[in-house]
Amino acid sequence: MVEKTVTRAELSEAVYQEVGLSRNESADLVEAVLSEMSDALTRGESVKISSFGSFSVRQKGERIGRNPKTGEEVPILPRKVLVFRPSHVLKNRINANLKD
Repeated sequence: MVEKTVTRAELSEAVYQEVGLSRNESADLVEAVLSEMSDALTRGESVKISSFGSFSVRQKGERIGRNPKTGEEVPILPRKVLVFRPSHVLKNRINANLKD
């Protein structure tokens, strides 16, 4: 399986090709969407994109971990983590490629 990463520039180019905005307007649009998503997640809100999935922030509590080299117990501090849950539409689309 060949791994490829889609960048902001590629997203902007796709918007440019599909919507017909200028390249600068397309880049601004992509930045505005990503910024709004980041701001909402920072405020503790969930972001749901229909037929794609939802992003949310979850609080993880403190726990005891272990250093794999020494076996020494180490406290892992409480923190927030970003969680993505794909929609069934996205899951089905990804798994449809397995049938080919």
